Amino acid sequence: MIRRLLVADRGEIARRVFATCRLVGIETVAVYSDADSDAPHVSEADYAVRLDGGTPAAAYLRGDLIITAAQRTGANAIHPGNGLLAEDPDFAAAVVEAGMIWVGAPAKTLGVLRSKSETKSIVAAARVPVLPTFTDPAKVSDFPVLIKPDAGIGGAGMRVVRDASTLAEAVASTRREVGCDVYCEPYLENVRHIEIPILADEHGSIVPFGERECSVQRHYQQIIEETPSPAVDPGLREELCRAAIVAVRAIEYVGAGAVEFLLDSEGDFWFLELTPTLQAEHAVTECVSGYDLVRLQLLVAEGGVLPMPGPPPIRGHAIEVRICAEDPAYAWLPASGTLHRFAVPDVAGVFRPLPQPGLRLDAGVVDGSMVGVHPDPTLAKLIAWAPTRQEAARMLASALTRTQLHGVATNRDLLVRVLRHHSFRAGELDTNFLDRRPEVFAPLLSAVDAVRISCLAAALAGAAGRRAAAAVLGSLPSGWRNVPSGSQTSVYDGPAGPVEVGYRMNRHGELAAWWVRAVDPEELDLAGLGQAPVSDDHPRTRVVQADNERVVLDVNGIRLTFNVHRVGVVSYVDSPEGSVALRELSRFPLPAPEAAEGSLIAPLPGAVRRVLVVPGQRVRAGELLLTLEAMKLEHPVHAPSAGVVASLPVHPGAEVDTGELLAVLDPE
Repeated sequence: MIRRLLVADRGEIARRVFATCRLVGIETVAVYSDADSDAPHVSEADYAVRLDGGTPAAAYLRGDLIITAAQRTGANAIHPGNGLLAEDPDFAAAVVEAGMIWVGAPAKTLGVLRSKSETKSIVAAARVPVLPTFTDPAKVSDFPVLIKPDAGIGGAGMRVVRDASTLAEAVASTRREVGCDVYCEPYLENVRHIEIPILADEHGSIVPFGERECSVQRHYQQIIEETPSPAVDPGLREELCRAAIVAVRAIEYVGAGAVEFLLDSEGDFWFLELTPTLQAEHAVTECVSGYDLVRLQLLVAEGGVLPMPGPPPIRGHAIEVRICAEDPAYAWLPASGTLHRFAVPDVAGVFRPLPQPGLRLDAGVVDGSMVGVHPDPTLAKLIAWAPTRQEAARMLASALTRTQLHGVATNRDLLVRVLRHHSFRAGELDTNFLDRRPEVFAPLLSAVDAVRISCLAAALAGAAGRRAAAAVLGSLPSGWRNVPSGSQTSVYDGPAGPVEVGYRMNRHGELAAWWVRAVDPEELDLAGLGQAPVSDDHPRTRVVQADNERVVLDVNGIRLTFNVHRVGVVSYVDSPEGSVALRELSRFPLPAPEAAEGSLIAPLPGAVRRVLVVPGQRVRAGELLLTLEAMKLEHPVHAPSAGVVASLPVHPGAEVDTGELLAVLDPE
């Protein structure tokens, strides 16, 4: 039996496994890199061991260090989490050879699954539908096709090719990028991504747990999952589950995993792959089934028999969103920094099945967590479980809107807009859902008046905070002036650029006038600011309450509450309308240093993965110069114009920060 378990992963999945271990009396061991020394999963474990493996990302992939950590702490079992180690047959074999229990698929099975094309051949022989596979580009006759790495994970390296003229080069480029063999298969438009979560024990029992809809994706990685799928009726569900069982038996799979399919509008489906991990979206399955899948996973690893005779009944509907540190409006650019506040309202439970419908939160972060560029960008998973799909979507969208996420950019606004979109509510989903609906990329707080009123709330809270800290005359109301015409002003860098916020109070401390107007960043130090505009088209507003953290305004007879959290010069304003971050600007800013002409600077922090040019090389406009890797995604840096590489101060493996010089081009 498992007595002490080491989880070879970090963040939310480590905390999730620890939660079940505490419930069943298993002691826990965490591993961590220097970047994660203060992470929640470290403090929640009974024992924790530092991994000295170079970069934070590399540390968690050092199987030898992890096995040594398990031996040092007396752990007799290792859970790989849901990352790369969970799919590594060599690591699985090494754990067993070290005399420990491996909580995952057998090493022999993982060796088969390492090759997606081989897996498809085995499943096809068992008469499960699969898409044609082409390892030779010359044999492809119909387009479009999808190029896929044979040993890929998480959508890395996948690309669509729509004509024969570019296929050979695209295949060669993908092969160089991923460092393994690749293959092509038909690229199907307007299809759904459906997966069947399964558990299989070593005694021959295979139990499917319904289906999960995973079609809302970015970079071939899902960000919203739900169960049951709005497109799967009981008959189709039975067919999918039957095909999943056949595939699992053909591969001789044991453990927790998911059989993934593509599903078209006619009800035809094709096997994609078998993912040998406890999937990130397992929480929705736990909600509707009532089973603790981690507990069952541990039971199977101990050689036990699954306690249910067949698929459990589905109870209601569950939807999960992945809250990620990335900016969807800017090509999903990863975000890093300090998460100053992370507060989700009305959470009913964390890290385990709920006893009744409500909100569940599985998070890897807390207030003050440092968000780096090396791990996956997922901060947390928020799950709504309700009697119906419409109720679950409404509950989830409302909770996300009221969630306080301060310090790093996230995809929260996009998630809310998707959940409220009429196409999503109607169940009209496919893997290109986001590509065809650009409107979901708009911020929640986009109405002009809503943004302006949030700016006013920030200015009022800032003034109240200064009055509360005043050493003299602290009893005077904020904004009081001996001369009634005097105004208070602040300048913020907002979502649409710098704005001046001004207001004037009367002798009774009441708001007499206010305005928010755009200003030129180069004119912030001029004397014209602070003067009320000639015309004021802002809504009639009355201040009900204003302190440094909470502002209540009556706007045209409607009372609104704004929560204001100030960190340094940044004010985070949350309201029922949405959230906005406002950075207060100095009225007399120091001149910023100018970069040399032709300088290419890092758009985000990360590691230089590939450098494809050398100093003195002539390049074309748009040519790929180098790539940066951050949060498991590769970000290209292209030449903005034709020229010659004059300077190249970085090399593969170098760590760079935002704004750091990558290269200098001399224009032709």
